[in-house]
Amino acid sequence: MGPADRFDAFRALAERRGRPAVLEALFEAAPATSEGPETWAPEVARRLGLPAAAGLGPATFYADLAVRHGRRHVRICTAAACFAARQGKHLPEVEAALGVGVNTADPQARISLQSVRCLGYCYTGPACLDGDTPCTGPTVVDQLRGLSPAQDPPIPAADTTGDPVVLAGVVAGEAPWQVWPETVATRDRADVRAAVLASGLRGRGGAGFPVAAKWAAAGGAPETVVVANGDEGDPGSYADRLLMESDPGRVLEGLALAGFACGARRAVVLVRSEYPRALAAMRAAVEQAYADGHLGRTIHGSEVDLDVDVVVGAGSYVAGEETALIAGLEGGRGCARPRPPYPTQQGLWDAPTVVNNVETLAAVPWIVRRGGDAYARRGTPEEAGTKLVCLSERFARPGCYEVELGTPVRWIVAELGGGLREGADLSVLQVGGPLGGFLAADQLDVPLSEGGLAALGAALGHAGLVAFDHQVEPVQVLRHVWEFAAAESCGACSPCRVGSRRGLEIATAADPSGDEYARLLRVMGAASLCAFGRRVPAAVRSLARAYGDRLAGWDR
Repeated sequence: MGPADRFDAFRALAERRGRPAVLEALFEAAPATSEGPETWAPEVARRLGLPAAAGLGPATFYADLAVRHGRRHVRICTAAACFAARQGKHLPEVEAALGVGVNTADPQARISLQSVRCLGYCYTGPACLDGDTPCTGPTVVDQLRGLSPAQDPPIPAADTTGDPVVLAGVVAGEAPWQVWPETVATRDRADVRAAVLASGLRGRGGAGFPVAAKWAAAGGAPETVVVANGDEGDPGSYADRLLMESDPGRVLEGLALAGFACGARRAVVLVRSEYPRALAAMRAAVEQAYADGHLGRTIHGSEVDLDVDVVVGAGSYVAGEETALIAGLEGGRGCARPRPPYPTQQGLWDAPTVVNNVETLAAVPWIVRRGGDAYARRGTPEEAGTKLVCLSERFARPGCYEVELGTPVRWIVAELGGGLREGADLSVLQVGGPLGGFLAADQLDVPLSEGGLAALGAALGHAGLVAFDHQVEPVQVLRHVWEFAAAESCGACSPCRVGSRRGLEIATAADPSGDEYARLLRVMGAASLCAFGRRVPAAVRSLARAYGDRLAGWDR
């Protein structure tokens, strides 16, 4: 059978709106049982006329399908901020309270417990979702037992710039959709592209790629798809959750402007499943946007058409990487793909695809309204604009703050965060997620910028700041990073798949003295397929340097 004769199931499903039938069917069929997907997923695929692997592959990859689900399903956060809050002690306490081990269900499928990274409650951890009900804070176990009411405090948010860009709606009450009607009716696509080019806006999801360059690379083809990436997976960041829940219209307006600039007629919003409230808010905002005439056909009397679908993720950190995200939208395992071809040339269903994260898109309306030059004057000459910074529960004043790029990290920690709660001393500071890197307490005199942090072996990432105090032993933090890497590696390439698991074994044994560990770091950093595997060695080296003699030998 040649390539021309082969049945392309994904392409056959490409005309369906939203997520392809295979994942829809898997979620519909996933039973409340103690059995794993190997017992039911192949049959789902066969009913769709697909080979068993088409069902079993994604069902065993995505945590929301692979983990057994009881009638009561609890998701517990084991990511950095919640780990730092209780040194991970909340996990065994919750297991004991519920009477079930992590990532298992009881034999009668009455209750199940799933470990996730993270839930976006870094400011008030440790956190769980009991169904879709948040339970957070020191009394989380009593909340799950029903002995105290569920605690769900709102995200503290504040602007420090005097003129918020992405928090304009959240803290200043500025209504969304102020730019879109006039733009689509009277302005040219080139005007929007020129404003974003002049702004110097870079992606805020971690990669920092110039937004205008990504839009231009798609070439303006009408089959272009634009994607709002709301799969905010970096533990320590909850900025995208804040925007999607509190100001979803601004996110959609930014997405619409991106679609307009790229000549796209279709857009997708991906929201991670760990954010059920954000999912509901985005869906409601899309419905309202259609009702108000902001989306659909001949928008506001123009010749512009744009349809938006909202889809939900399935529980995978790496699936937030743009090529893995596209694979997931097509119904497959969320594994990173080799590049080239780049998504802007061959992405979703082989169409040119532009993926921008939620915070990035939320900045676009301000830029189009006020002008790219006004945005470029903010931040630093090398890195323009503002950034949302999230401070974890260990800070005296945790929350989400909009700051200009280049703001000193020490000022953010001491003035915005108020230092650590109860006067505790900072041991190390995680910046930009577990793969972003770590700073010692005496390394904070550095600007919050990609260049400034890179000079110390760290990365800006989502700019979540997670504080670790002296209650957490250095080797515990090291193991936590390797546990994250081993659990979240998509497995597509051997350097990351094997290296992350072997790294965890070496960290558990607490012996980096052999040549194997140094070789492992070199191979992962040089040969991994995507940034996930390549960043792990840099992260553990920065952690070892931040702890100094307390992790001697781990920075090889």
